[in-house]
Amino acid sequence: MLNRFSFFLTIAFHLNLVGIISAAAPANGNLPITFHRDIAPILFRHCAECHREGQVAPFALLTYQDAAKRAEWLSENVVNRRMPPWKAEPNYGHFVSERRMSEQEIKMIATWAKEGAPEGNPEDAPPAPTFHSGWSLGEPDLILEAPHEVTVPADGPDIFHHWLVDLKEAAGREISAVEFRPGNPRVVHHSIVMLDASGQGRIRDAKSPEPGYVTTGWPGVTFSGILTIWAPGVTARHLPEHVSLQMPTKGDVLVQLHLHPSGKVETDRSRIGIYFSKKPAERHIMNRPVLFGPVTIDLPPGAKDFPVETSIKLPVDIWLTAILPHMHLLGKELKISATLPDGKVEPLIWVKDWDFNWQDQYIYQEPVHLPAGSVIKVAGLYDNSTSNPHNPRNPPVRILFGEETTEEMCFGVIQAYATESADAEKVTAVILNNILRQIGAPGVADDLRKSLLRQFGEVGKSELQGQLRKRLVSQQPRKSG
Repeated sequence: MLNRFSFFLTIAFHLNLVGIISAAAPANGNLPITFHRDIAPILFRHCAECHREGQVAPFALLTYQDAAKRAEWLSENVVNRRMPPWKAEPNYGHFVSERRMSEQEIKMIATWAKEGAPEGNPEDAPPAPTFHSGWSLGEPDLILEAPHEVTVPADGPDIFHHWLVDLKEAAGREISAVEFRPGNPRVVHHSIVMLDASGQGRIRDAKSPEPGYVTTGWPGVTFSGILTIWAPGVTARHLPEHVSLQMPTKGDVLVQLHLHPSGKVETDRSRIGIYFSKKPAERHIMNRPVLFGPVTIDLPPGAKDFPVETSIKLPVDIWLTAILPHMHLLGKELKISATLPDGKVEPLIWVKDWDFNWQDQYIYQEPVHLPAGSVIKVAGLYDNSTSNPHNPRNPPVRILFGEETTEEMCFGVIQAYATESADAEKVTAVILNNILRQIGAPGVADDLRKSLLRQFGEVGKSELQGQLRKRLVSQQPRKSG
């Protein structure tokens, strides 16, 4: 009896000891977490693209010295998922090149920082990452360069600078890819490369005393398409093999640069690489952007969770290749989904923690098919209270829809293709009717309605929005007497 009791006591002691050892052991095979063996591969994989010399991040993260002095900062930002910057919620749409660390990687960085950021053996370090020194897709068929150098002051507010290039060299061509290369990544925060068939950009450029023109955010023109969007970490990619973007026969390429001062006077002269399709494509990306959302935005001062939403019903089948959510400084959350004719909800994108400074175009891993009859819904939340650190007004004031950064927008910009080229016109008509319904809806404040009539009436001067302008003008209240 005693021998049996001793046996079980011995077994229990060993099991308890094993449990204690297992609980205390690091997750990577009982070895302490060190920079060279464990942390460097994570930083090289997720951070080095931006955190290196000459790129947009303010410091490098390529060496032990770089990382060790910022260990606590690294831990805090990866645990809170502020870094790497990727705003889309997981599993709500599936996108290429998702900048997202795994739970294990986050835990390793947090443990490493907590344990004093040990260096480890330099011989355990992986090879340093290498980066493209030229065009990532190879030499472009056509290179468009800014016609002038842009000077960025040492300090002050961010700048939204625009430059134009006549697209005559690519007029009517089919293209498979566009690659934007910032001339000076230290100051180029992001860029939107658009098509302007309206001529409005040229008019604004002519009126501006400096080369190009500057706005506070929105480009101030009716762009007829988006060629590409660049932000730190974005990788240029070819469209699917059977898809291309048909360039207009006339107009301009309009480039918006979001520039931020670096602490010293800098200059930038960015370039764009155009890649022509090798053979005619079966499908063409809609040149006219599928851009819609709630426009009757009227935010009362102090409102912390103010909801807005709208939806459209698709008249034709479309296939989504990319999506760009867009709000301004007071944006808090933006969710875009589609309800299919059979009732199934297709998640398109959800940004729970909106940040105006980290806008991105999200490219789907596979085109998302939305059949005719699908209802796309855009729903946003705003914080117009003093608790919003991005609120430019203290005390808060009433904010309406508008193109200025200090006004508000809530849009989903969708890159898509359809079965027939004429289908794009049908989608555009549905979007225009949605805007008209919103403006004419009961309960819209008179001053907001007049402002929307004015803004969309000006937009309607382009060929694209001509019918909208006529209908808006006909809705304007007549003067009595």
